[in-house]
Amino acid sequence: MNTSSLDTPIAQHIWETRYRLVVDGGEQERSIEDSWRRVANTLASVEERDAGSWEERFYGILEDFRFLPGGRILAGAGSGRRVTLLNCFVMGVIDDRMESIFDRLKEGALTMQAGGGTGYDFSNLRPRNSVAHASGRIASGPISFMRIWDAMCATVMSTGARRGAMIASLRCDHPDIGDFVDAKRMPGELQRFNLSVQVTDAFMKAVEQDALWPLVFPVDSLEPDTGGETVMRHWTGQREAVACRVIRRVPARTLWERIMRAAYDTAEPGVLFVDRINALNNLAWREQITTTNPCGEIPLPPYGACDLGSVNLSRFVIDPFSPGAHLDLDAVRETVKVAVRLLDNVIDCSQFPLNVQAEQARGSRRIGLGITGLADALIMLGLHYGKAGARHKAEQIMQTVCHTAYLASIELAGEKGSFPFFDRERYLQGAFIQSLPASIRQGIGAQGIRNSHLTAIAPNGTISLLAGNVSSGIEPVFGFQHRRRVLNQSGDYATFDVTDYAFRHWHNSGDQALPEYFIDARSLSPDAHLGMQAALQPFVDNAISKTINVPGDYAFEDFRSLYEAAYRAGVKGCTTFRPTPVRGEILLSGKQEREEEDMPGAHCCSIEREED
Repeated sequence: MNTSSLDTPIAQHIWETRYRLVVDGGEQERSIEDSWRRVANTLASVEERDAGSWEERFYGILEDFRFLPGGRILAGAGSGRRVTLLNCFVMGVIDDRMESIFDRLKEGALTMQAGGGTGYDFSNLRPRNSVAHASGRIASGPISFMRIWDAMCATVMSTGARRGAMIASLRCDHPDIGDFVDAKRMPGELQRFNLSVQVTDAFMKAVEQDALWPLVFPVDSLEPDTGGETVMRHWTGQREAVACRVIRRVPARTLWERIMRAAYDTAEPGVLFVDRINALNNLAWREQITTTNPCGEIPLPPYGACDLGSVNLSRFVIDPFSPGAHLDLDAVRETVKVAVRLLDNVIDCSQFPLNVQAEQARGSRRIGLGITGLADALIMLGLHYGKAGARHKAEQIMQTVCHTAYLASIELAGEKGSFPFFDRERYLQGAFIQSLPASIRQGIGAQGIRNSHLTAIAPNGTISLLAGNVSSGIEPVFGFQHRRRVLNQSGDYATFDVTDYAFRHWHNSGDQALPEYFIDARSLSPDAHLGMQAALQPFVDNAISKTINVPGDYAFEDFRSLYEAAYRAGVKGCTTFRPTPVRGEILLSGKQEREEEDMPGAHCCSIEREED
């Protein structure tokens, strides 16, 4: 079998168990090159002109892992199976009616069955022990219904080399926010969910001012109470503000402390700075966003989908580890131009579990083009991840990716037309669009644009292992040498010795002593992690999946300040991981191993839980 491009045993294993096409139990693809050819041929097939030429250009960026399409694209394109090529979805609004609740559950099951991860906002469900306006029944609260989703996910995604990926979010003013925040403290509770709190600007201001914070719920969903205080709120699923009853008031700092304590102890919940997400949304005039895909890199409206791919920066470093080492930005630009078209074609090639998902994806033509291998590329350039020079280089790279992607989408609109939801005047008024160079804005004004959104940075854990264990997304190298356990198709685990891509190439050059710029995630300060995320956010119109590693002995006061610094830094969300006896480490070195999916509270960022 020719598998020359898969240069590590774990890459071979991942290809065979996740991405290699096998039909009716027989061999279909003999090498990763066959997989690339299948993807390139399928995605070029929607081209009305020069399909053969585009197939070769698509294959050219896939070759040698220069561009890594999302895992669902690599696994599903041209497979003949009824699967989606979109990695993940935010599902429809869950109204506080039994019919709506179980309709959304069914839709989630169908979406997972087709290969998609799912995101939910449970804020519309009445608080625990409240009385329904219509039926007089006592509510069990959103957490109880989340357990049903958790059981569904365990059933639908119980076998094979992938596990179901879900995220649940809840408003910071929902009366059950405390129960939600502490949910992961209970062993085995909601194991298949990532949890995030929707944090508003008003709440952060109340924390700063040490004010009381009202916990509220829409009046129309509650038993009549003529004596209750009401306030107006823009509630989930409502375009206009609605009257909400104040259930009680709590000190904002007490609630913030509770969120921070839970994150400190259990690594969840994360926080979504939801007002910033909406203020910077290119489609803010027609969408209200309240949650994201499971790993947080794509904030989406109801039934929105993410179409992901990443430029592998490690393949663009010229003369690595030398005084003349540099990144070939011209080659990056050429790859981005082709990748935008490839991801745009994915929307036309993909099947969708639900018609409403197809309507959303085809209406906005959102894509999420990002980068991976950043930390390895910085090492190969002789740059220390935690220092200003590395952040400036990363900023330059992401700016190049962003601006090139927008120009490519403008050109594509001139050929194929703008996305159907496009409203020229409103789109150009968007805060993110206003931050782009005048030449790009003028191009949009003249020709339109093919895709409403273009950039996102995904975790990319699995496909980065496939590409020779390059560092994933914008994360630092987790460990230069360690053991990693990944699922087999049978549902049990295989264990592999894993060596980082840059580390391996350094040693292959004959040098032994590592320079100081070989730095891993646990050797960096949390501020250095956040600094990289904040540096790139201005060039990402969707969002960034980033886990900030925090040492076990990190003081709680500093931990709390880290989230407050994240809010001030302009990022769209914050997720941390601090090793504890319950949570363990993300990766362990040497001969240590851990039971990733079998341990209570398995971490949300294990590769079995990623959407790729």
